[in-house]
Amino acid sequence: MVSLPHPSVLHAAVSAPCLCCRKGKDQFDNLEKHTQWGIDVLEKYIKFVKERTEIELSYAKQLRNLSKKYQPKKNSKEEEEYRYTSTRAFLATLNEMNDYAGQHEVISENMTSLITAELTRYVQELKQERKSHFHDGRKAQQHIETCWKQLEASKRRFERDCKEADRAQQYFEKMDADINVTKADVEKARQQAQLRHQMAEDSKAEYSSTLQKFNSEQHEHYYTHIPNIFQKIQEMEERRILRIGESMKTFAEVDRQVIPIIGKCLDEITKAAESVDHKNDSQMVIEAFKSGFEPPGDVDFEDFTQPMKRTVSESSLSNSRGDGKSEPKFGSKSKGKLWPFIKKNKSPKQQKEPLSHRFNEFMTSKPKIHCFRSLKRGLSLKLGAGPEDFSNLPPEQRRKKLQQKVDELNRDIQKEMDSRDALTKMKDVYIKNPQMGDAASVDQRLAELGQNIEKLRLEVQKFEGWLAEVEGRLLARTEQPRRQSGVYEAQNPSGVNSCAQDRESPDGSYTEEQSQETEMKVPATDFDDEFDDEEPLPTIGTCKALYTFEGQNEGTISVAEGEMLYVIEEDKGDGWTRIRRNEDEEGYVPTSYVEVYLDKNAKGAMTYI
Repeated sequence: MVSLPHPSVLHAAVSAPCLCCRKGKDQFDNLEKHTQWGIDVLEKYIKFVKERTEIELSYAKQLRNLSKKYQPKKNSKEEEEYRYTSTRAFLATLNEMNDYAGQHEVISENMTSLITAELTRYVQELKQERKSHFHDGRKAQQHIETCWKQLEASKRRFERDCKEADRAQQYFEKMDADINVTKADVEKARQQAQLRHQMAEDSKAEYSSTLQKFNSEQHEHYYTHIPNIFQKIQEMEERRILRIGESMKTFAEVDRQVIPIIGKCLDEITKAAESVDHKNDSQMVIEAFKSGFEPPGDVDFEDFTQPMKRTVSESSLSNSRGDGKSEPKFGSKSKGKLWPFIKKNKSPKQQKEPLSHRFNEFMTSKPKIHCFRSLKRGLSLKLGAGPEDFSNLPPEQRRKKLQQKVDELNRDIQKEMDSRDALTKMKDVYIKNPQMGDAASVDQRLAELGQNIEKLRLEVQKFEGWLAEVEGRLLARTEQPRRQSGVYEAQNPSGVNSCAQDRESPDGSYTEEQSQETEMKVPATDFDDEFDDEEPLPTIGTCKALYTFEGQNEGTISVAEGEMLYVIEEDKGDGWTRIRRNEDEEGYVPTSYVEVYLDKNAKGAMTYI
């Protein structure tokens, strides 16, 4: 007989692997949760870096807007203010802040490309790798569970066959001991018992083979497959940890890379601040606003105890009256112009008399021609129609304005010449290659450009003449004292010179004060007598007209370019020369429009033809 182990012993022998399988499955669940947490940490860091880049971009944008807000507007008064060293330093600061903002944009771009984009791609790869590893783990777990089930089935079949063989053996022994049972029944029971024993042996062999196979698979599972899978998961997790550490290092390096450039920006701001020169700025203010006026002379003492000999207030056109007879009395040249901050004293009659009445009285008194023109020009300046030669400005300001005008015209000439050169080259190309265009099509434009250039050159000559005139006067003023009023009055009629001097500034510009115009009043009767009795002025030289001048205002005379005329009164500093064409035609022309040839030997003896 075959002795078989008890089924309870077999059950205990094969129940241990089931516990190991459950523990292996639990470890897979724990690892799955941990690796998912690692991916969540990585995604959280990506989100953090992304928000940092948005902050950097927003900060850079705000810095750029701030710099743009305080930049000087083109063609505005603010742009002129940036010639001072302090404002230039501020402008340099604004420009450096713009570059500073650019570095924050670089930080944002580098973090986006080196961290955010790279980690986002890596997270996707990590998820795929993690999914693959846990799929392999679940597959191995399922395989060992399948082997375990096959072992369980083989074990139960072997146990059942053993029990059947045991019962068949007991039945045979019982039949064999019973004397009443036939021999055939005993033989049949013996054969049945042998059959059951054979089936039990077969089940034992099958179970033994299955158990051996399961043990081999289990050993392979726990010592090869599962360790390999765990090793891959471990390597995956370590790469994730290493990658996030490298990203944090890159995070710092991106900032560190722009620190030298930001330092240079700050150094440039410091350099600009150190370039501020208070002395230079003060000198620029002086150069910008100096007028060129000479300091005023001493104020004469007015003796009110002698009403008959009461002196005229300095630079006033009002006349003192005595014994009921008014007599015009004009100040000298040195007293013909008060500074803007000195007020003029008005006589009681002037304070009460309306401006319109005094102006009408002066207009009907037939004053000398250049006095009338001076008043008319002065009134036009007060209405806002500034003269072309800027004669309403102080000498130094006038020189600067004229220089700016000359420079502007020269730039316009250069632009027109560049356009003409470009059209000339185009015409040459058309001539060589007629299929590209008609050469005659640009002739009209070339002619227009030539005319424009010629007009601009004439304008440049005109303004250069005025500029040379102003610069000559400023130079003469610094080299020699100003002529005294007595010398000036000895060479010219007192009434005419007084009116001319009263309307000019120290450089001959028309700069009448507003209060001075309201005080003008000249008796009509005295002017009538003086005008009617005046003898024609002698010629003191000749002149040649450099440009055509249309004398549209009263007191001026029209001349043609190249015309020869006689000079009867040279420029006294107001920018006008008095000339004569014949006995009936004489008047004033701008000094810069004529070339004067004075006859020093004639001394007024020359006569016109």
